[in-house]
Amino acid sequence: MDSLPPVSRRALGRATLARQLLLRPSPLGPEEAVHHLVGLQAQNTKPPYYALAARLDGFRPERLSSLMESRAVARMVSLRSTVHTHTARDGVALRRLVQAGAVDRELRAFRKGLVGVDLDRLAALATAYVEERPRTPKELRVRLLREWPDADPQALTVAARCLLPLVQVTPRGLWRRSGQVALTTAEAWFGGPDDGAAAIDETVLRYLGAFGPASVKDMQTWCGLTRLRPAFERLRPRLLTLRDEDGTELFDLPDAPRPDENVPAPPRFLPEYDNLLLSHADRRRVVPEAYRTRVWTGNQAHRTFLLDGLLAGIWHLEETAARTTLTVEPFGRITRADRAALTAEAERILRLTVPDGGAYDLAFRA
Repeated sequence: MDSLPPVSRRALGRATLARQLLLRPSPLGPEEAVHHLVGLQAQNTKPPYYALAARLDGFRPERLSSLMESRAVARMVSLRSTVHTHTARDGVALRRLVQAGAVDRELRAFRKGLVGVDLDRLAALATAYVEERPRTPKELRVRLLREWPDADPQALTVAARCLLPLVQVTPRGLWRRSGQVALTTAEAWFGGPDDGAAAIDETVLRYLGAFGPASVKDMQTWCGLTRLRPAFERLRPRLLTLRDEDGTELFDLPDAPRPDENVPAPPRFLPEYDNLLLSHADRRRVVPEAYRTRVWTGNQAHRTFLLDGLLAGIWHLEETAARTTLTVEPFGRITRADRAALTAEAERILRLTVPDGGAYDLAFRA
């Protein structure tokens, strides 16, 4: 390992873009892509659709909606205690894997509001209630307050979310047909037994396949767990080990793509909270340090775009019944060629996501 030259930040970026299906449109179907990417951030309802539009060849949003309606994929709290869209085969297993960390971390913050609450009873009561029929968070909160009237209402619903693998049922999250959040258990929604947590070693390999090369700390940032070093050490004989420009040890799958750092990286429009920007402790492979804080206003993330493989600005979408307007806001000056490439990619996204026959506009703002 020490005889190998360090991997440049630019080369790390190209490798990650290749794993993320962002160097060229992928022929994968939506379900296969969601599985390969180990889930899509879904804090809001539309990001999974724009995430796939940026990555897949000829993607149509209705295809992901159909998968949600057939229960092949679903929205649920998992990695980093945030909502993700996962396949049925991944959702429960990944949730179980990260659940212990989420329970410890979140319930610690709400422990004062849970004094006197029997968590085992809470889990059993909440399970029976949401499996009777899907319930809104308010309905669940009211039911739990009947049992523990002196508890903090928010703490009760947080406890239920931490203890149970809850799915946001459709129509929530459907393309242009979304509804309010209603919850049931993953077992009730998917109709199969809970097979337990995903194996940590296999999850390490999948993470590297979608986000590598990466450090132990990178993966811990991605999933919200700690103490993952032993898993990497067990896998070390099967992995390639590298170092970045700062000397940090990185791990990778030996046969994973690592393109030359000068391979072209076309512009890509990403949704808010895209995992490309959130899944490494050191994000400089795609996020220039000067722009690190510019993708957020308060706790709200902006939609972003990439130029030459790097974060280069944000974009806005204004939708009315008559017209959709996409506005591109670069962080710095861009060349005429960059503007033309951004225009072509923005129009591709608009053609995929605007309803047939719908009108759209594209604008640039300094």
